[in-house]
Amino acid sequence: MKILERYAPGIFVVIWASGFLVAKYAFKNSDVIYFLSIRLFIAAGILAIITKALGQSLKLAGRDLLISIAIGLFLHAIYLGGVWQAIAEGSPSGIASVITSLQPVLVSLLAIRLLGESLNQKQVGGLFLGLGGVFLVLAPAFSRAGEMTVVALVLLLAALTGSTSATLMQKKLGHSIPLLAGTTYQFLFAAILLGGYSLATGKTSIQWNLESSLAMAWAVVVTSLIAILLLLWMLTRGSAARVTSLLYLVPPMTAIQAFILFGEKLNPQALIGIAMTTVGVALVQKR
Repeated sequence: MKILERYAPGIFVVIWASGFLVAKYAFKNSDVIYFLSIRLFIAAGILAIITKALGQSLKLAGRDLLISIAIGLFLHAIYLGGVWQAIAEGSPSGIASVITSLQPVLVSLLAIRLLGESLNQKQVGGLFLGLGGVFLVLAPAFSRAGEMTVVALVLLLAALTGSTSATLMQKKLGHSIPLLAGTTYQFLFAAILLGGYSLATGKTSIQWNLESSLAMAWAVVVTSLIAILLLLWMLTRGSAARVTSLLYLVPPMTAIQAFILFGEKLNPQALIGIAMTTVGVALVQKR
């Protein structure tokens, strides 16, 4: 368990950042919300099988079930659905990352009041240093970007609200819910909601080929199952501010992965931003 506590943050950042790259492949072959709904249905099924195989029950008390459904709504349907649809509507992924990267600041400020958590001066400084680093890393995306549509902006603000709400709910209300069973219902409810939206709007196109199949496999196993379980597990064991500050490392990690996989350049400004973000998160992580 000590080993997992030590390495979980780094593993989470690396695989969560990969989700933005996987999204690029999903967009080329399918309607994004429909892709998400299928992804979550598969993830729910796999997690249910794992839960039963481990001898754990899928039954939840009424209150725990409602809390799991609410977290699934905010985290998977509103946050993930909002970000992916915003990018599909024309928002540059860099700008989407900047807007959703406000989440650690919002969570930290709200956690002081709602969860009784406290931040020292170094942690507050780390939050804003990390945010500044994110802006430096992603600044070139703004110069390459076209106009941000109103629809995309509204979707991103909704996504920011969703991730913030889900984080606070998990920490305050969901910490005692069995992790596997609770996450199964999160996935299932969000999948039903997004699938219903896709059917209602007639956007149910998906082209199955090697590229889309690999994207789906990675999205289900790595970014849905492993990353989400790590995130929820870390929230049950650490402060909301410390855990969510890790999200500052996601845009820089995405930039590094894009450099490795696609040859996208990292200029000196981006390298400075990555260093600032790393230092900022380190300050927040200190007790």
